[in-house]
Amino acid sequence: MRKRRDDSDASSIAFLDVISCGFGAMILLLLITDSSPTVTVEAALVPQEVPINDMQAQLFEIRGETQVVNRDLNAKREQLSAFQDRIANLRRELYAVQGQFESSNSVADERIIEAQTLASAKQSLTDEMARLMGEDFERSNNLVGGIPVDSEYIIFVIDTSGSMFQNAWPKLIDTIVATLDVYPEVKGIQIMNDMGDYMFDSFRGQWIPDTPARRTTIINTLRNWSPFSNSSPVEGVTAAINTYYAPDKKISIYVMGDDFQPGGSITQVLQTIDRLNAKDADGNPMVRIHGVGFPVIFGLEPRYHQSAYRFANLMRELTQRNGGTFVGLNSFQ
Repeated sequence: MRKRRDDSDASSIAFLDVISCGFGAMILLLLITDSSPTVTVEAALVPQEVPINDMQAQLFEIRGETQVVNRDLNAKREQLSAFQDRIANLRRELYAVQGQFESSNSVADERIIEAQTLASAKQSLTDEMARLMGEDFERSNNLVGGIPVDSEYIIFVIDTSGSMFQNAWPKLIDTIVATLDVYPEVKGIQIMNDMGDYMFDSFRGQWIPDTPARRTTIINTLRNWSPFSNSSPVEGVTAAINTYYAPDKKISIYVMGDDFQPGGSITQVLQTIDRLNAKDADGNPMVRIHGVGFPVIFGLEPRYHQSAYRFANLMRELTQRNGGTFVGLNSFQ
């Protein structure tokens, strides 16, 4: 019995030794474990040898370079915009030069037509004109802008629209003064606008006597005369023919304007005037019609030029059919 108790005691001591060794090993592991603070992944990625002040300095430098690049980019954009504006201006100047070139060619063609029709446009002096001017009278110049002025009675049909009154009025007055100066004396004058409105209502349906005082009054009144106009000479020309035609009178109508607005038919206008202004047995019209065109519209953008072309086409055909001449002036200044 004693022997078994000794065996049990030895086993217990051995177990205690194992347990003690295990605890001792655990304590030893705890002692030798590194107790340094935990390092995050982000911190581990940043090189610890670069100071934060240097990084901030680099950031500020990059921002400064970015501002410089942005300023240079904005300057290049402004320079590009200036180049684009210059190109647009050059294109407009090119279009203007091309328009002047085309207009010059058109004027040259008109001058050729005028030269060809000038002989047929001239009227012979009547006995009454010979009596007024004398047997030996010779004009130093019997043309105004290429238009013959040798009638006994003259009617001015004037476009009083805003474009004419605001831009070409001084030139128009000069043209009318030149026309009147070429005539030493006529038997009657009348002034109407393109709507058929009279400058002097007291002479409605009558002829204004031709005296120096009357001519001065006409010019002075014309300077500020601007009744409503629809930019169409039809009403004024038809009123002049219907009111003043007489088989024993040599009458010339001078139409002065700058445009014929879209909407009116050129063919219809010509047919209407043909019916009113019938020709005699010799093929001469009852009333001679001349025209003077002022290039006001060509000072505007090209999209407005169509009305000026329409006026030129209308007046060229109208004057040719009615024994007159159409002259397109080179300038309205």
